[in-house]
Amino acid sequence: MIYNYKDQDYLLHLVDTPGHVDFRAEVSRSYASCGGALLLVDASQGIQAQTVANFYLAFAQGLHLVPIVNKVDLPTADPPRALEQMEETFELDPAKAVLVSAKTGLGVEGVLPAVIEEVPPYVNRADLPHITPIGDHLKPLKLLLVDSWYSNYKGVILLVRLFDGQIKAGDHVTSFATGLRYTVGEVGIMHPGQTPQTMLRAGQVGYIYFNPGMKRSQEAKVGDTYTTVGAEKLVERLPGFEEPKAMVFVAAFPVDQGDYAHLEDSINQITLNDRSVTLQKESSEALGAGWRLGFLGTLHCSVFEDRLRQEHGASIIITPPTVPFKVAWKDGREEIISNPAHFPNLEPGKNGPNAELQEPFVSVTITLPEEYLGKVIELCESNRGEQKALQFFTATQVILKYDLPLAQLVDDFFGKLKSLTKGYASLDYEESDWRKSNIIKLQLLVNKEPIDAVARVVHYSQAERLGRQWVTKFKEHVDRQMYEVVIQAVAGKRIVARETIKPFRKDVLSKLHASDISRRRKLLEKQKEGRKKLTAVAGNISIDQKAFQGFLSK
Repeated sequence: MIYNYKDQDYLLHLVDTPGHVDFRAEVSRSYASCGGALLLVDASQGIQAQTVANFYLAFAQGLHLVPIVNKVDLPTADPPRALEQMEETFELDPAKAVLVSAKTGLGVEGVLPAVIEEVPPYVNRADLPHITPIGDHLKPLKLLLVDSWYSNYKGVILLVRLFDGQIKAGDHVTSFATGLRYTVGEVGIMHPGQTPQTMLRAGQVGYIYFNPGMKRSQEAKVGDTYTTVGAEKLVERLPGFEEPKAMVFVAAFPVDQGDYAHLEDSINQITLNDRSVTLQKESSEALGAGWRLGFLGTLHCSVFEDRLRQEHGASIIITPPTVPFKVAWKDGREEIISNPAHFPNLEPGKNGPNAELQEPFVSVTITLPEEYLGKVIELCESNRGEQKALQFFTATQVILKYDLPLAQLVDDFFGKLKSLTKGYASLDYEESDWRKSNIIKLQLLVNKEPIDAVARVVHYSQAERLGRQWVTKFKEHVDRQMYEVVIQAVAGKRIVARETIKPFRKDVLSKLHASDISRRRKLLEKQKEGRKKLTAVAGNISIDQKAFQGFLSK
């Protein structure tokens, strides 16, 4: 947007960052395209876990921070407390904070002037002599690829930030990551849509696309540095970003295998603009052909699933989220397994020196009101958490730090936390390390045949409880058959739970009235023999897809 301040026009590039911890990579990319950030704190709730995490992320990238206290109009608002927290926790000057109410508009007119006064510009300003400019448009071109999306008509469109130099249509540029060369077709700014410009200069954020266009979105590597052809040795490559890693995996199968091609097209369309999703084909004897999908977190997975159902009308079966596990073999090999069906049948304590089983842990930061502290500690302990720190940063607000297994975190931990604290707690996490753990593969068997799509890797202490839940729930969704159906839950090599669905049986004694007991027994034995023959001829039972849908639904 263009904003007039003290009779001067300023071009401002504004980016809204997602607040959920799953999208930390998106936040990092947004920061890379900016020179400053607004640190927003709720006047009624104070500093939250995401505030702390995002502050350190912005601080590490050297952004200039402008403190903003929002919701000052609420009856429960306490702006002095929020300002005190910001000073104590982040060492920010309360005198520079802007108090606003986005609902009523109070103080909002002071936000953009504060941004102009505090965030460094990219050109020398006579009216702002106290701020040193960043970037030089006379130097060779150095731009950072921040984001990209696919257009059916223009190919891949790049969102870029220029650190030095300038770029215009017709320029020839090259990528440091791939070495490929392109001719620029158009440059412009987002105002708010794509607005073509004759040139982009150092300090600006805008879009570019090539002519001929970039056809493959894989060529646009987020965090890549581009420069003019021939200036490669004059420009130092920018550090870029850490590649987003899939933390949560699910298997997806079409309800009707005839819809496989349609579902594959739908998944490919969504992944064109979301390259953080990992995709691998998979097949299951029970559910047919499908895919194993990797996501940044459970919310990312949920959004992807909703888009498939709502935008593309897909009918799919999604398995519960799982996390990767590591097997460290005696010979030094390390194997990371994301599909539970491929996890070896090793039992804790019985593997000997052949292998060590490890699972990923995360460092969790929770901020909450003091009154809910006991309940939250109990929740963390019941999820195999290890307490690292407990800090009161005000008389009523607590910061709690735990190391938790990632498998417990993706099992609706956030939902349970919100429920216990009536929505007042906030959570943030980051990767910690791999740790040795007593984990085991839990499988569901139907007439001794494993249902590979529903296998999970769980902690040894949870195997029996989950096994009993599985067989009870699966029995509710399986129709009665002409012969006996045995449902078993197996942890490693040990059966931990069993349910039996009795077969349909004709009443062969209905025509007998006052007959001898031996005659009755003879008829029952004959029926029993016939039942054995039926089982031998019929072989595997057929289970309807609705049974799996019902079992896998929450």
